[in-house]
Formats: sequence, C-alpha cells, structure tokens
Amino acid sequence: MTTTLSPRAPRRDALENREAIVRAASVVFRRDPEASLDAVAAEAGLSRRALYGHFSSRDELLAELLTRGGARISEALADVHHDDPRIHLALIGAAIWAEVQQVRVLAQLALHGPLEKTVASALSPVRASVRRATSAGVSAGYFRESVPVESLAQLIEDAAIGVLDVAVRTDLDEAAGRQLVMTVGLSVAGLSWREADALVASIPGSLLAAWSAPGSGAVVGSGAVAGSGAVAGSGSEGGRS
Repeated sequence: MTTTLSPRAPRRDALENREAIVRAASVVFRRDPEASLDAVAAEAGLSRRALYGHFSSRDELLAELLTRGGARISEALADVHHDDPRIHLALIGAAIWAEVQQVRVLAQLALHGPLEKTVASALSPVRASVRRATSAGVSAGYFRESVPVESLAQLIEDAAIGVLDVAVRTDLDEAAGRQLVMTVGLSVAGLSWREADALVASIPGSLLAAWSAPGSGAVVGSGAVAGSGAVAGSGSEGGRS
C-alpha cells in the first residue's frame, strides 16, 4: 500500500522571516530604490543566504512588494465613490494619503526600476478610479474640457504622486498632508486653489475620517455630503460655466 505524503506547511519561523524580509524591503527601497539585497537582508536582521531562501532575485522581491502594495491600495480604494466627481476625486486623495508609504514605494520603483508592467498592474485600481472621477467631472462641467480625459487623468495621477513625495519628505502632519494631496488633484482637474480648498473644507469630518486610517473600507454613498453646502452637494450645481 502506497502512502501519499501531504506537502508540509511552511515552518512558522520561515513565514516570519519572509514577512520580515518584505517589511525590510519596503523600508530600504523607500529610502533607496536602487538598494541591494544585502541592504534588505541587513535591515531584516537576516543573512544573505536566508533571504535567497525566500527570493531568488531582487526583481522577485520587488514583484512581491509591488503585488502586496497594489492589493493594499485596491482594498483602500474599493469603495471610494461619490456622485459628485469633485468629492470622488478628493476622497481618492484621502484614501491614497492613508496608504502613503506603500504608494511612495510603488511610485519610486516605477521611476527607477525595470518592473513598469508590475507597477502599472498594482496601481490599476487607482488609475481606474481617477479616470472615472475625471470623466464624470468633465461631463458635468466641473473639470477642464480643454484636455482629453485620458491625458487629464494622467496629469492628476502624476501630480498626486509628486505631492505625496513632497508631503512625506517635508514631514507634513497628517491633516496638512492629506489636505495637500486632495486639493492639488482638484486644482490640476480645473478648480482654482480657492475652490479646491473650499470643497475639501466642506466635506464632513466624519466622511474624511472614514478614509484616514490605512485599509479603511467605508462605503461612501451619494448622500454622504448632504447639508455641506452648494460646493459639495451632490447634484447641487448644474456644472461650472
């Protein structure tokens, strides 16, 4: 009688080491996107051999980091929506700010690494959400019509990534960083800085708080800003002239 052996589950210490490597990679690559695996191993407190037992190459480790970061961002943005595209875009900024460290790693690797396709896949939920908000905003007359929607959405994305980098490098506090990320995207979309500031200020604190914690999964409905004034009210303006 032949006995079939079930594959052994990974040892607990092996799983812990893998997690330690991924955490260390996030820290090291955020500091230096060109860092070596030796630097990652040192940060994780493991030997180079131990690291290679989990990841056979730098690209394999980067792909793991990007996949996890993308999944985290996807979860954060899964329920971000509002019938007013301006508020939708602002809430995207708030949700991304809550995941700012993961986004910065993705952005830096997109600029400095050979894994552009992996990065593009990881950020696809962000891009899709921005494009929906941009298209709706242009159709409603809120956002600039002189630039094609695809190009405008790309400009908004690029501005958001740039602002995230500046916000973190200058050690802005939580409220100031979130405000900056939210308003700059709106300004690129076509609002003046005063309009962008007024819009963000009109969003209830309870709604913003729903997106202030990493991994938040609040559902934002069309009536979430009721009573917040004409600037933020869903359908309260017929569009900007």
